[in-house]
Amino acid sequence: MEESSLTAAPSILDGDNYEIWAVRMIVHLQALDVWEAVEENYEVLPLVANPSVAQMKLYKERNTRKAKAKACLFVVVSPSILIKIMSIDSVAEIWEYLKEEYKGDERIKNMKVMNLIREFEMKKMMESDAIKDYGAQLLSIANKVRLLGKEFSNEKIVQKILVTLPEKYEATISSLENSKDLSTTSLIELLHSLEVAEQRRLMRQGDTVE
Repeated sequence: MEESSLTAAPSILDGDNYEIWAVRMIVHLQALDVWEAVEENYEVLPLVANPSVAQMKLYKERNTRKAKAKACLFVVVSPSILIKIMSIDSVAEIWEYLKEEYKGDERIKNMKVMNLIREFEMKKMMESDAIKDYGAQLLSIANKVRLLGKEFSNEKIVQKILVTLPEKYEATISSLENSKDLSTTSLIELLHSLEVAEQRRLMRQGDTVE
């Protein structure tokens, strides 16, 4: 994997996606070796008279980390947010401002969780949906809830899949029930079993067409 793909910047912070953005941004800054400038908020002292080579090198490195971290934050926020932070000198203060401004209070966070849970409960698997895609949609909602600091077990996703599968999967579910305890089946196991059954059915359909 190329280095550019490893350090690709997260999506733009637009004000409504702070939780996911912050997680990705921390990893991004760590990969670039500049997170220290944000986390430690260190002060770069002026060079003493006749500094040594080591002192000059350290001075440059610490200044560069701050500058790079600030540049990174400037390019991953929307223009309206950039206007608000462009006059803040300290990169640590910029990070704190974004956190306080866009993370939201507990009431807002709970409202987001409620909306996500409602979205989860309303999800149904369409006849044309692939098992892999449907599972990914449910897991995406669950992960958003977790990022907001609330628990969301994979067991709920398993139960959701089992009760919302189209009728064409009934035979597969019956077979699974006879071979294992579905109440203790992991999400990965369930999805794998259903994907195998899905592939077999598609292959049979292909043979029939021929």
